[in-house]
Amino acid sequence: MASSVSTSSLFLLFFFATSLLLSNAFPAQHYPLHHHGRPRSAAHNYRDALTKSILFFEGQRSGKLPPNQRVTWRRDSGLSDGSAMHVDLVGGYYDAGDNVKFGFPMAFTTTMLSWSVIEFGGLMKGELQNAREAIRWGTDYLLKATAKPDTIYVQVGDAKKDHACWERPEDMDTPRNVLKIDRNTPGSEVAAETAAALAAASLVFRRTDPTYAKLLVRRAIRVFGFADKYRGAYSNGLKSFVCPFYCSYSGYQDELLWGAAWLQKATRNPMYLQYIQVNGQELGADETDNTFGWDNKHVGARILLSKAFLVQKLQSLRDYKGHADNYICSLVPGTPLSQAQYTPGGLLFKMSDSNMQYVTSTSFLLLAYAKYLTSSHQVVSCGGVVVTASRLRSVAKKQVDYLLGDNPLRMSYMVGYGPRYPQRIHHRGSSLPCIAAHPAKIQCSSGFSIMNSQSPNPNILVGAVVGGPDQHDNFPDQRSDYEQSEPATYINAPLVGSLAYLAHSFGQL
Repeated sequence: MASSVSTSSLFLLFFFATSLLLSNAFPAQHYPLHHHGRPRSAAHNYRDALTKSILFFEGQRSGKLPPNQRVTWRRDSGLSDGSAMHVDLVGGYYDAGDNVKFGFPMAFTTTMLSWSVIEFGGLMKGELQNAREAIRWGTDYLLKATAKPDTIYVQVGDAKKDHACWERPEDMDTPRNVLKIDRNTPGSEVAAETAAALAAASLVFRRTDPTYAKLLVRRAIRVFGFADKYRGAYSNGLKSFVCPFYCSYSGYQDELLWGAAWLQKATRNPMYLQYIQVNGQELGADETDNTFGWDNKHVGARILLSKAFLVQKLQSLRDYKGHADNYICSLVPGTPLSQAQYTPGGLLFKMSDSNMQYVTSTSFLLLAYAKYLTSSHQVVSCGGVVVTASRLRSVAKKQVDYLLGDNPLRMSYMVGYGPRYPQRIHHRGSSLPCIAAHPAKIQCSSGFSIMNSQSPNPNILVGAVVGGPDQHDNFPDQRSDYEQSEPATYINAPLVGSLAYLAHSFGQL
């Protein structure tokens, strides 16, 4: 954890943190630093980007907002969520630019925010508490959604009817249908991801709030048991509601492996280690699917389990170092096994819809794996080419730098960071006038005139990272283009960890 500092230093930290929040584009600082034996300077203010990447989550909050809410153009919303089924489902996050609460990406967001803090929280200084609060906003909701045994409430809102309106969350009048999984309608992918989120978060709160941490881990154990015992895809049982929005294309095996990996880490119960050893192959431990995101967790599970071998010296998980290395080799440019596609400007490109989520999740995995390799004095061998931890860090840094403005358009893809960033993001609350400016209700369809206009969004959703440019580095900045212009919680969650690492590396924290 951070070392103690003097009162004057604390005042300075507070002053800087306040300054960062009040500025939209704090100028980049240059900090020459001898890191791994080389003098380095930062082209970006990673500390400012870190502050903003966490602040974004406050703009995505649903429910009753707390007195210390910093994104003040947002107000309370969804205060009767769950009442259709006589349960309390108030709270949680809107996943992106619409007003539906989808449990599957919300759980993944919570897992990745937690992993960011587990690996790099010790470097976050003043932002650590904000990161914890972002996690807790997610876990408080997931605890409500899993309160009944063998039942998980996985969605609030009718996505099709929500998408037929363009209205502020505060004005919502679309149906707040509640969807659930249970023994008769199983959903192992969303249940196991929820278990992963609760288990990972329990590690975040273990020291600061042990009672809460115990509650989280007990619930994680119960939810994982349900996921494993009643196997089935929620994309089957609830297909007409969850597809094509958060339909799981990778199946539920990856989530079972991922959930077990997090429970092994959170509980240290040999039962989960045995589960992984017995079921790992069947659950796809060595598959070559190299995309990590809200749908497919195989790669994340491999990296996490390789840590147990590399750092905790769990010999029974030795194979996961090889599985993780295969992923790394497929990614790093210039190795004989590299399969990754990059844009002419150097951005990792996986797909046209919300590509930046893969950029942020991949960068985080590279930095986390570099940390594990460094602590165990190991390298990766890719077809005879040695790839070091510092090479992984430089690949990750290049991706984050591209996101922050080192790209052909000289545009930051994080709203509110740098002199040039997206002005017309696909986000209802950001694009429509706030309650203070326009107290009268904005009806369902009347918002579309604003959505289709060329006017910049009136409310700056500071820290939001959008889907990003296409494979040719082009970005039209059109509100109607949700593939490129929509932000999402699962884009930001892994970026939090990467920015904390980079800010620390360049002496900014």
